[in-house]
Amino acid sequence: MKTDINISEFLSSRTEFKNKFSLREMYRATVYMPRAIIKMIENSKSQFIDINFAKRLQLAVTEVNGCAVCSYGHAKLALRQGISGKEISSFLSGKDHFMKPVEAKAIMFAQHYADSRGYPKKFTYDAIVSEYGKKQALIILSIIQIMTIGNMFGIPFSAFQSRLKGKPYKDSSLVAELGLLIAGICLIPIAIIHGVLRGLIGLPNVKLDKSLAKEQDGFQES
Repeated sequence: MKTDINISEFLSSRTEFKNKFSLREMYRATVYMPRAIIKMIENSKSQFIDINFAKRLQLAVTEVNGCAVCSYGHAKLALRQGISGKEISSFLSGKDHFMKPVEAKAIMFAQHYADSRGYPKKFTYDAIVSEYGKKQALIILSIIQIMTIGNMFGIPFSAFQSRLKGKPYKDSSLVAELGLLIAGICLIPIAIIHGVLRGLIGLPNVKLDKSLAKEQDGFQES
């Protein structure tokens, strides 16, 4: 219980955005949702990626994006699944004290995906495919995509929730928070149809940045 309280206090201290997303970014991310959900359902049966590994990926994404409500919800679930409070706090603080070597590249990719706002470098995804195989890489990608969508909706909701508690976020307004949430929810059905059509014509379920970057060698060697 003490650990749960500490996590709650850590997350409730947020009074400004760590990351903000536009309605266009929310729509683009939601387009990936149908096939990502299918992959996660398949994984629930196959267990290619175990539930604790998936939780660590989700915590890594939400730490980068700074979604308080998502972080708290997933931290509580992780506690129930037996992940220690110290490990959860480490992930939510952006530290790697508890990162397992076998999961390191996947977690680094999750952080990179969030840092790149859902537009990761192609070589980083290729490294994941090389490390885990295509089937597992697609599941890892899907877990990250679903968490990203949750963060995009959770961030304005977190700001709205904080406002109700008398702690409005800096550089935010009630109109912006509710407007983004309502507009995003209204666009979900259209985005889902868009995503299904993309799948039917064989388009990939991710957009990759094919340009090279200086950090390429560091990512491949880690």
